[in-house]
Amino acid sequence: MRGYGLGIAVQLAGLVMAPLLPGLIQTIKARLQGRRGTSPLQPYRDLRRLWRKRTVAPLDTTFVYRTAPSLSASALACALLVVPIGASTVGWFGSDMLVLLGLLALARFATAAAAWDPGGGFSLMAAGRDLMFSVFAEPLLLLALVLVAVGAQSTDLVQMVAASGDARVASLPAHWCAALAFGLVVLVETGRQPIDNPDTHLELTMVHEGPLLEYAGRDLAMLQWTAAARHWLVLMLAAGLFVPLPQTAPWNMLALAAVVTALCALVAVVESSLAKMRILRVPALLGAGVATCMIGLASWIAQGAT
Repeated sequence: MRGYGLGIAVQLAGLVMAPLLPGLIQTIKARLQGRRGTSPLQPYRDLRRLWRKRTVAPLDTTFVYRTAPSLSASALACALLVVPIGASTVGWFGSDMLVLLGLLALARFATAAAAWDPGGGFSLMAAGRDLMFSVFAEPLLLLALVLVAVGAQSTDLVQMVAASGDARVASLPAHWCAALAFGLVVLVETGRQPIDNPDTHLELTMVHEGPLLEYAGRDLAMLQWTAAARHWLVLMLAAGLFVPLPQTAPWNMLALAAVVTALCALVAVVESSLAKMRILRVPALLGAGVATCMIGLASWIAQGAT
């Protein structure tokens, strides 16, 4: 029962701690750029401020606009409960990687549909760009997870995380091809440079922030929490799938916290080193990630794996 209670606590921690990661990335990036920056707790303050405000909806919107924030937040909350964190998991909705992919696609669809409902020009443009990116990003995520799954011989995320400590799996070229591809997935899902600029307030260049322009109050708070939950989800997955961690519970949590902090710092370094690329070049970059996955799959087949 104690182990089960620990698993519940660890899984639920993601619901509360998700906004901490984008705040930590912004703080580290500011320090790298010679600025003081905001506190890592700033996202919590923004969510509290928005939650206290009244919801305002554009005229002639339908139930699609009204239900999208709660649907997106619910899908990401379920996804957080699917992803194993360290050595602990509960399996609230199963832990198969296809369940995770379906929940992420549902959240993206709800946000895109809500951007089309009011008919605003800037939100429509940003939603179209986001959907264009997803055409390449979702197959890239699927291929990266498939490469990890063939090494673990299972599509169960718990077994895939456990296989990261296996020396045989870590020695496979396919595993490291998956790691490189997953790095691009992290940038796409979190809306970071060079894919997108999370600091911009120019409507013409927004991608992930554009579909949120028509929202305010609690609806906007739920959508911003959804974006923060994507940070938590992909960074936890990256740490669990590609970094060998201790299996004992206390050391596992400490090592996981250190790895995720290092990944946040790495994302901040990438953002500070690279400028935002042109939108039409993003599919080419994601296509290079797909090609990397195909090379990894070819190497796995060439080794005679069954």
